[in-house]
Amino acid sequence: MEGRALRITVLKSVNTPDGGRCVDIFRRPDGSYGFEEFRRDVEDPSGWFGIGGHRELRFKSEAEAGAAAASAVPWFVDA
Repeated sequence: MEGRALRITVLKSVNTPDGGRCVDIFRRPDGSYGFEEFRRDVEDPSGWFGIGGHRELRFKSEAEAGAAAASAVPWFVDA
C-alpha cells in the first residue's frame, strides 16, 4: 500500500445537543477500536479538534470502546 495512508473507520459519532462536542467510536486498520472526544467552536472555521487525549487507547471491540468513552466523557453517558 505504498503511498496510501491507512485510515480509521468511524463507526459511531455522537454530538452534544448544542453541537459543540462529539465522541467518535472508531476501528483502526489493525482491527483495534478506540474513541476520542472532539470540540468545535462555531466562530472558528477550522473545525473539530481532539480534546480528550483518548485516541491512542486500544480496545478489542466497539462495545469496549463505547463503555470506556461513557466512563471517560460524562456527557456521553446521557447521549
